Amino acid sequence: MQTSPEQPAPVRQIATLLTRYIERLGAVWVEGQIAQLNRRPGTVFLTLRDPLGDMSMTVTCNRMVLDSADPPVVEGASVVVHGRPRFYAARGTLSLVADEIRMVGLGELLARLERRRQLLAAEGLFARERKKALPFLPGMVGLVTARGSAAERDVLENARRRWPAVRFEVAYATMQGTNSAREVIEALQRLDRDQAVEVVVIARGGGSVEDLLPFSDEGLVRAVAAARTPVVSAIGHEPDTPLLDLVADHRASTPTDAAKVLVPDVAEELHRVHQLRDRARHHVTTLVRHERERLAQLRARPVLADPRTLLDDRSREVADLVARARRCHRHGLERATDEVRHARARVRALSPMETLRRGYAVLQDADGHVVTSHTALRGGQPLSARLLDGRADLTVDAVHPDEPSPGSQHDSEDA
Repeated sequence: MQTSPEQPAPVRQIATLLTRYIERLGAVWVEGQIAQLNRRPGTVFLTLRDPLGDMSMTVTCNRMVLDSADPPVVEGASVVVHGRPRFYAARGTLSLVADEIRMVGLGELLARLERRRQLLAAEGLFARERKKALPFLPGMVGLVTARGSAAERDVLENARRRWPAVRFEVAYATMQGTNSAREVIEALQRLDRDQAVEVVVIARGGGSVEDLLPFSDEGLVRAVAAARTPVVSAIGHEPDTPLLDLVADHRASTPTDAAKVLVPDVAEELHRVHQLRDRARHHVTTLVRHERERLAQLRARPVLADPRTLLDDRSREVADLVARARRCHRHGLERATDEVRHARARVRALSPMETLRRGYAVLQDADGHVVTSHTALRGGQPLSARLLDGRADLTVDAVHPDEPSPGSQHDSEDA
């Protein structure tokens, strides 16, 4: 169909074309969550909301179709609807005319939640390494809960009882129903943007699996994973495990347990401080006592009690060494003197001068040769006699050889 500003199509024609196009779709099965239920005589109007997106559509059906559903259909329930889309040209609205409505069973619901958990886990949203540590003592705590709920009272009262100075920034949201996930996401994002908030708690009391479905919403899981602030999940009781528990930085089994996780107990901390102070005092006292004892022991040593004692001992040792050195030196000199004296006596005994001193003389001929036998002498021969203290010139008058004695010849023969 071609149109132009000069040849526009009338509304009825466009409406008719839309009606034909939509009728070609035929019957379809649609899954969603009932956000609004309006019963009227003969006809029921429902608003079917997509659980993962901000989209909805109107569903109309005969009241008998709604009443035949088992279990009964209520707001917030997850259903599967079979029907045909219809465009009402007179009002220009689109709705789904249902001829069958089925409640999603618990088993099927849990199976879908398990598939969703596996897909999100595969993306790494539940990984331990991406979880942030909680502050030890936060100055401001953000709380997402329902207004006037028991969960709000448990968190606030228990936290303030443990640490009276703790401050809370509470963001209220619907914690059950079709709008719960969207409101919780908005409250979480508002607290996450507040720089003063150091940790956020999402708290709700226990309930059935259907009541806790908003806390397994994929959009809420991704919002918690993207949050800058650490998030504590305190949904339901110990057995309840929505997907929010897996993606949160810390899981508290109950809202009361969340208060214990958020802040320390001031009484316990004071007791611990007193214990540490007593331990420190005891340690310091013991250390000082040991050091004083060591100092007293050091001062009691002779070298510190009378420092001159060590010097006196060393002085005596030096004096003894000096005396020993002197004695050794003196003994050495005395031995050397004796040796020199003995050597001199031996030298003197062997010296010709000693012989001359005893009255002997050395005869020499004119050539200076020593005369040792009478055979070298002749009468009138001039000689020189070497005495101890001078010389004398002599002339040989006669030579008289000695007559050998009887014993001298025998001795010569023996020799």
